[in-house]
Amino acid sequence: MDSTFSLRPARTSDVAAIKRLVAPLAEERILMAKETVAYYESLQEFRIAESDAGEVIGCGALHVMWEDLAEIRTLAAADSWRGRGVGHVLVENLLEEAKALGVSRVFCLTFEVDFFKRHGFEVMADQSAVDPQVYSELLRSHDEGVAEFLDLARVKPNTLGNTRMIKQL
Repeated sequence: MDSTFSLRPARTSDVAAIKRLVAPLAEERILMAKETVAYYESLQEFRIAESDAGEVIGCGALHVMWEDLAEIRTLAAADSWRGRGVGHVLVENLLEEAKALGVSRVFCLTFEVDFFKRHGFEVMADQSAVDPQVYSELLRSHDEGVAEFLDLARVKPNTLGNTRMIKQL
């Protein structure tokens, strides 16, 4: 197995690999699996980690929620590549992308609190991370991740018990 990898934007042909990366983590209730159509609809948000042999070994997405707020989503690495820097490189790339887009805060829902702390994220003590006017605008979103961020009652049965974290850029 090669020990180096690179990042690239996701392509439609990567959706099956993204689903394969997410599946074992969804079974462990670490990530929530999505319908295939949802991966296609958000494909432009994804970055793919690819081994030098051309194998998809990791993925992560950056979803812009508001003018100053984005979320890192669906961060996953192949089991055989965990602990080898794939997640680290993906997070750093997504944070740079957030900066380039003009986002000043990046949010995540995670069980991997220590991992995200190493990347400068903090547990959200105050769950009101947006002002009331922005909150009312975000309520209009149909995106489940936005609903989870807002801690809406309708997503309570679907939440995994993970931790809300945020990073100021």
